[in-house]
Amino acid sequence: MVFPLDPTNATFITKEFQVGPIVITLMAIVKAVLMFFAGLVIARIAKRQVIKASRRTTYVWIINEDTASALSNLIIFISIIWALDALGILSYKLWGMPLSKLLTALLIFYFSYLLAKKSKDYMIARTPQNKLPEVQIKAKLFYYTVVTIAFFLALNIAGISSELSTLLAAAGITGIVLGFSAQTVVSNFVSGVFMYFDKPLQIGDAVRLLTSSGTALEGIVEDIRILSTRIRQWDGTLVRIPNEKLFNSEIINLQRYPARRTTIVVGISYKSDTQKAIEAILKVLEEEPYVLAKPEPRVFVEEFGDSSVEINVWAWVPSSLWIGENLLRSRYHLLQRIKEEFEKVGVEIPFPQRVNWFANELHVKLDES
Repeated sequence: MVFPLDPTNATFITKEFQVGPIVITLMAIVKAVLMFFAGLVIARIAKRQVIKASRRTTYVWIINEDTASALSNLIIFISIIWALDALGILSYKLWGMPLSKLLTALLIFYFSYLLAKKSKDYMIARTPQNKLPEVQIKAKLFYYTVVTIAFFLALNIAGISSELSTLLAAAGITGIVLGFSAQTVVSNFVSGVFMYFDKPLQIGDAVRLLTSSGTALEGIVEDIRILSTRIRQWDGTLVRIPNEKLFNSEIINLQRYPARRTTIVVGISYKSDTQKAIEAILKVLEEEPYVLAKPEPRVFVEEFGDSSVEINVWAWVPSSLWIGENLLRSRYHLLQRIKEEFEKVGVEIPFPQRVNWFANELHVKLDES
């Protein structure tokens, strides 16, 4: 086939090629080639600029070489789609939507998801261990936010938003039912956001939860998600708690501060010497390495019980030694040592005692046989 040499000739511009059922003009080919090369140039410039910005920014978790490569590939793929659309190859419709728009929407959503996931992983990987729990929550919020925005943006590009609105309007009753069904989900999401800013607990904290129903849960915070929080109890079981219930619960953080005061109540008999008992307890506390010297332990008589004199023991200890299995070598060991010291100095721990008074004098008949 011979083309005219004069580019001003109209037949040169409108020259057509038959490729199967598709008719392609020479102008469309030129337009497609220009789009493709323009995409290559823009992708190269964008990649270079992002890499240059990554060397002088503190937000390396999102502006880095991986982000630059992902953005460059996205621009190249979109330019290829537009070039094919200019040739008329993507003029077909799928479910009433142009194939070019559908592919563009899918690409934008996929690369946005890829960018969000890589940024989340990059943020977590570069974080020191002591700041990891808080950063994990930030990374997840960033990930879900980007994916949600990309999802609605992809719907808009594909042209589904108008059809989606029509369907939702037509299904009003179903929407109301779904709204009531999703009420708990929304409540859990909002509670999760409020907890992120309130920060009553973090991943790795030992906590005790007192729910509105009166049940108590205690364990280590394993994961904090948008809708729920997972706590590993001391017996190894995993409990999933919806964020709404967690937000409305009484949360006692057992490990927020490095040291905490523990309280132990010891009962001695009324005939035992209280001063000797107090000195024995103080001796045990001084010998235990995990009992802090400052603030000083305090031992005092709290009240007179029905069967014993109640002695209260206050001691400051490392928080990590007063939770879970560590209680075996801290609190329970301390109780055992106090009992052993009481036995040495002759302080008695009494059994429950009851004195019964009768209004009338009792007469006891003895059988002489």
